[in-house]
Amino acid sequence: MTLRHRLVHRVYRDRVATAAELRRGDPARPVPRPPAIAPRATEPPRAPVHRVRGLVVDCDSRSVEVDGRQLELTCMEFELLAHLVANRRRVYSRPQLMELVWQQTPVGYTRTVDVHIARLRSKLGPGHRTLIRTVRQVGYAFDPANRAR
Repeated sequence: MTLRHRLVHRVYRDRVATAAELRRGDPARPVPRPPAIAPRATEPPRAPVHRVRGLVVDCDSRSVEVDGRQLELTCMEFELLAHLVANRRRVYSRPQLMELVWQQTPVGYTRTVDVHIARLRSKLGPGHRTLIRTVRQVGYAFDPANRAR
């Protein structure tokens, strides 16, 4: 038996003996307490709330307010707006938005994104519609620096 094997055997033997002693309740060895488990959080982590120039997108309650006025958005409109607001100034192509928001591989027709953006802009109103910037021949971006014309 090599030195390494003897060391492994000794460690194994000690572990087995310790486990057997614990089962027997050997008074010479106190029974170790299990490690303390961290208390669980009473509430799950909250989803972010995005605030930009009077626009409030609450991802937890899935609500959108514009200057204190509650907007009625469809599920996809909300998902699209929440994704764009969470990734400010990043330009997304129509196929990227189809994959990220709709979770579908774009096959040919991606003008659905244009229709949803148009509806979203009309619901945001004239003071906030320019927050969603069109990047010609590429796609869309949420740009808080974009001002109403």
